[in-house]
Amino acid sequence: MSKPRIAEWTELRGLAYLAVVLQHCIGEYIYRSDIQQPDSVMLAMLYHLTRFGTPTFVFLSAALLFYNGNKPIGYPRYIGRRFRDIYVPFLCWTVIYWVCTQNWSTAQWGNIYFYKGMFEEMIIPVSGYHLWFVVMIFQFYILFPLFAKAAGQVQAFLRRYSTKRRKQLVLAIMLIAATAYALLLQWSYYDMSAWSTGLPSFWQTLLDYRTYNFVMYFFYFMLGAVCAYMTNTWRGLAKQTLPWNVFVFIGLFMLMGHTMLIQSGDTINLNISTYLKPSTFVLIVSQLLLLYGLLLHLQKDTRSEPFRRMLNWIGRYSFGGYLAHALVLSFISYYTRPLALGDHHFTATLITFVVVASVSLGISWLLAHLPGGNWIVGSKGRQRLNWHSFRFQFFSSKRASKSTQELG
Repeated sequence: MSKPRIAEWTELRGLAYLAVVLQHCIGEYIYRSDIQQPDSVMLAMLYHLTRFGTPTFVFLSAALLFYNGNKPIGYPRYIGRRFRDIYVPFLCWTVIYWVCTQNWSTAQWGNIYFYKGMFEEMIIPVSGYHLWFVVMIFQFYILFPLFAKAAGQVQAFLRRYSTKRRKQLVLAIMLIAATAYALLLQWSYYDMSAWSTGLPSFWQTLLDYRTYNFVMYFFYFMLGAVCAYMTNTWRGLAKQTLPWNVFVFIGLFMLMGHTMLIQSGDTINLNISTYLKPSTFVLIVSQLLLLYGLLLHLQKDTRSEPFRRMLNWIGRYSFGGYLAHALVLSFISYYTRPLALGDHHFTATLITFVVVASVSLGISWLLAHLPGGNWIVGSKGRQRLNWHSFRFQFFSSKRASKSTQELG
């Protein structure tokens, strides 16, 4: 028997998609030489509203992986489906972005360095600057059987205790993990750049490209697992902490905005509020719980039904939209960069955001309904997996159901 669908997960994915698109639209306009200070400050503050986007995708990917488990399946079949639904679209869009950055010049197609550069993009994507996320999240998918086994052992340990005691132990584990993660981010933001200079080339590269490493996002994955295994408890936590998270978020929003303005100098530097920073981590967790609680609150209000349906639709096609949105933004920027926008950069950012988000979703929807479109924007169907009875079967005759969706 299949588990009930968690409606707020798809809606939260829709919000995360919008946050990522807005973030990249802000990045397009805030660094332009003719931007006025009021617009620059407003965009810097708006930027902190988008910080939850990418970590929320990690959270939701984990939640869906751990939640949907009722059929055993062999690892080769599992990873094959993930490769087809997530990595193949990534490869397609990597080629598209690489060709676009070469200005569609056919003269280079006979040059071996053209293909060498394309191959390097498939490992460390630069032309498609947002595609790093797929490289990072796919590491979680590859290693998921190990994570599932560890989670199963933790569950077996927790069954010895009462429900109240289990919750206390889970809270203690997560607090320890949060402390360790904050320490990791402290090292990443303040120390790792200096470390890399005295290390061998392999370790230097690993530290320089640490944003591509799944370890740097492990806490959000753990948070998703907790949400999957203790959905009702998580919902209760989001509801109970909603008023407090409002104040926590507002306080951190003002503090981080002020810090960015002080440390940036004449030109705003968005990297001051990178994901891999302890204060940003606290802001993201606060945003995540806040938005989760608000979505649960909206479920009680029938007047919010059109809005929730819109978020649900956005969430369904968000993976394809995510892959395509940077290309749409580049196309629009080609025409807006020569313009003298003066004191209209903030307005231009918002208009661009609406256009990019809408067109990208339209592309995703169109490709999803075309034959073979799943190779470009991923499959909407997802199998249910049972990792408690996981076996490394090289041949499996069981067919997987296709009733769940997730963003790669």
